[in-house]
Amino acid sequence: MEWSIQEIAKKAGTTSRTLRHYGERGLLEPSRIGANGYRYYDQAGLVRLQRILLLRELGLSLPAIAEVLSGQRDTSAALRTHLALLEQERERIGRRIASVRTTLHKTEKGEELMADEVFDGFDHTRYEGEVTERWGRGAYEKGDRWWRSLGDAQKKAFMAEQDGIARAFARAAREGLAADGDEVQAIARRQVAWLSTTTTPSREYLIGLGQMYVDDPRFTAHYDRHGEGTAVLVRDALKVYAERNL
Repeated sequence: MEWSIQEIAKKAGTTSRTLRHYGERGLLEPSRIGANGYRYYDQAGLVRLQRILLLRELGLSLPAIAEVLSGQRDTSAALRTHLALLEQERERIGRRIASVRTTLHKTEKGEELMADEVFDGFDHTRYEGEVTERWGRGAYEKGDRWWRSLGDAQKKAFMAEQDGIARAFARAAREGLAADGDEVQAIARRQVAWLSTTTTPSREYLIGLGQMYVDDPRFTAHYDRHGEGTAVLVRDALKVYAERNL
C-alpha cells in the first residue's frame, strides 16, 4: 500500500514542503515518483517518517537525525529505543505536573513547601544508568551525594551556569566559530570548570562525555534546543580541550 505526499503530510500534521525537504536532505526518500511528479510512500516510508518526527520532538537537528538513522539499521530496535525514551519523558512530565500542582496548592493555602516536592521531575537521577554504565557506580553516587547536599539556591545557580555555557556554545555555533579557536576553547574551559565541581575530568572522561552529548538524543536535545549543531560543537570543543590540556 502507498500513500501520496499530500496524504502523508496531512496524517502526520506536517506539510508536503517539509517532506520534500526531508527527501532533499536524504532523510526520507519516496518509494516512487508517479508520472504526474507526485511522491508516494510505502509502509517503510511511514515508519521512517515516524522516527524522524520522534527525533525532531526530542530536539535533534536534521544532521543529527541523519546520523542516528544511518547508525540504526534495525527498525524494531530503534523503535524500542524511541518508545523507552518517550515513556521516560512521559514519566518525567507527569512528575513535573504533580510537582507544579503541589506547589500551586501549597502556595495558595500558605503551606510550607519542601524542596523535594518543588524539584521533583527536574532532578538528575534520570541519567543514573548512563553515568553508572560509563563511569561506574561510585561516580554516580559521588555526584548524587553532592547534588543532594546543595540548597535550593545553589542548585539553581549550578543549573543556571550550565544554561549560560550552553547558550554561549550555541552563539558560537551560529557564528560558525571553529572548535579549536580561542573563543570556543574559552567556553570549553568554562564547561570543564563546571564539570570539575563534582569530578576531576580526565582526557578519556571528557572526550567520552562530549561524544555522549551527540550519541544520546536526550543530551543532544539539551544543547540543540539553543540552536542546531550546538551539541556537535560541544563535542568537538571538549575533544580539542582534552587533547591539549589533559
